[in-house]
Amino acid sequence: MAKTDSPIVSDVPSYALEAAARARGLNCVAGIDEAGRGPLAGPVVAAAVVLDPNRIPEGLNDSKKMTEARRRAVFTEILASAAVGLCAAPVEVIDRLNIRGATLWAMCGALEALAVRPDLALVDGRDVPEGLSCAGEPVIGGDGKSLSIAAASIVAKVVRDSMCPTMDRGHPHFDFAQHKGYGTAAHLEALIAHGPTELHRQSFAPVMAARR
Repeated sequence: MAKTDSPIVSDVPSYALEAAARARGLNCVAGIDEAGRGPLAGPVVAAAVVLDPNRIPEGLNDSKKMTEARRRAVFTEILASAAVGLCAAPVEVIDRLNIRGATLWAMCGALEALAVRPDLALVDGRDVPEGLSCAGEPVIGGDGKSLSIAAASIVAKVVRDSMCPTMDRGHPHFDFAQHKGYGTAAHLEALIAHGPTELHRQSFAPVMAARR
């Protein structure tokens, strides 16, 4: 069989994008990601993370590829070694701006919440939010390419998931702690049976359809 030369594609994020930025003199690089665009209820949470290149936690990856236990363990390491900013867009902002607008709004807020001022933000997805307080660079599939974005994805996911038990206590028949607000069959059945709560995104089609 003939030997072919094909590029080696890594399935885990690296620090290459951050290193390239630092080589251009952009020494403080943040990664930005969100959690919670898809649910029918609850906020969308954005996180901004600036890693210390000398103290990068082991095991950083796209949060969706990690177990809950592993995410929580790495989350603790991120908080101990990196600068972290957070912002949650509540359902009122989601319904006013739509989910894309609310996500970008939360990303700007997360960057502003950092204790350091980045020179560049690597933003997961296709969009760089308007009004970002530094230069921004979109990275499609960024949580699988950039360690900083992967760290932000972990922080956003853990923080948003931690909000769901509180949501659940106010509305136990919806079981938010279990499905995290996503449109599971059980959640949709509860919506039809009980109607939307103040935690639901009123502009989302399944919620609109369940209004009495």
